[in-house]
Amino acid sequence: MAATVLEIDLAALTHNFNYLKAKVKPGVQLLAVAKAFGYGSDAVAVAGKLESLGVDYFAVAYAEEGVALRDGGITTPILVLHPQMGSFEAMIDHFLEPNLYSYRVIDAFIASAKAKQQQNYPVHIKFNTGLNRLGFKPGNEDQLLKILKATKAIQLKSLFSHLVASEDLNEKEFTLNQISTFKNCAKKMIDGLSYTPILHQSNTSGILNFPEAQFDMVRTGIGLYGYGNDPKEDTHLQPVATLKSVISQIHEIQVGESVGYNRAHIAKKPERSATIPLGHADGISREYGNGKGYVTIKGKKAPILGNVCMDMVMVNVTEIDCEEGDEVIIFGKGAPLPELAKKVGSISYELLTAISQRVKRKIINS
Repeated sequence: MAATVLEIDLAALTHNFNYLKAKVKPGVQLLAVAKAFGYGSDAVAVAGKLESLGVDYFAVAYAEEGVALRDGGITTPILVLHPQMGSFEAMIDHFLEPNLYSYRVIDAFIASAKAKQQQNYPVHIKFNTGLNRLGFKPGNEDQLLKILKATKAIQLKSLFSHLVASEDLNEKEFTLNQISTFKNCAKKMIDGLSYTPILHQSNTSGILNFPEAQFDMVRTGIGLYGYGNDPKEDTHLQPVATLKSVISQIHEIQVGESVGYNRAHIAKKPERSATIPLGHADGISREYGNGKGYVTIKGKKAPILGNVCMDMVMVNVTEIDCEEGDEVIIFGKGAPLPELAKKVGSISYELLTAISQRVKRKIINS
């Protein structure tokens, strides 16, 4: 049995889904983001649970992630947010819906759809309203309408954009400008079409802070997994993933003795160290070493001693009554992830998605 496991609590996922759904106006669809292995968890298990709860859409970053969901039995529509041209054939074979974010991508996908004799294949178009990452700038509406009207191979399923700083109310004016810009782009597109596509712009923080931007659908990623980008919202959400391990060995460290590579920690007084079987190969960055990061044992914080090793960390348990074999919590229930991530100037997203695939996933409360 694996000593280090990432527990995926589907009851917590259900709670978060229901909480976020209650924040959405009646009739507004909910899209669940399941990219990056379901934010480091288990994308198929998460998607399967959400599908049973009635989620309306999924989104992934790349086609391969969507194919994995289809292979796992997921039948709900899947939007591919950043499709690459070499994956178009596989996308069509698995009925994955692309975000067409540039003229180069639109032209290539139409050619692929025609080659596979598709008609009205559902596609999505993204407008860049300020993130400057992917999407068409406002002003491209007429040319996009011309392309859409010239082919029967594709049909526009949705228009969308992405908020830059919806979690930061100091940037409220910028966000409201993004919302206004998207409304204008959408109106121009809808006025030129004979049908009305789905409109969506809100992410998790958008759902919570800008209800006026819910449109026809909202997207949620980090919120489903238990984090609302706000300490107050975090109290309403439950961590889905809890990273656990055990104490492999305890050492008595004498004054002047060192712990770990490069003698990065030298004891100034007698200490007890505990060795835990996970390291930077498992997603616990070296940035967490030398007292910046910690684990939780018996409800108490045990700071990391010295450098994080590839497969192990050593922690200070001098003040903790513990034994070899005792449970260790790195983050999740009983050990807040945002607090740990903040120690190294990071965010919950990064640590969640960094957990290596060699760490066993254990599904609970299914």
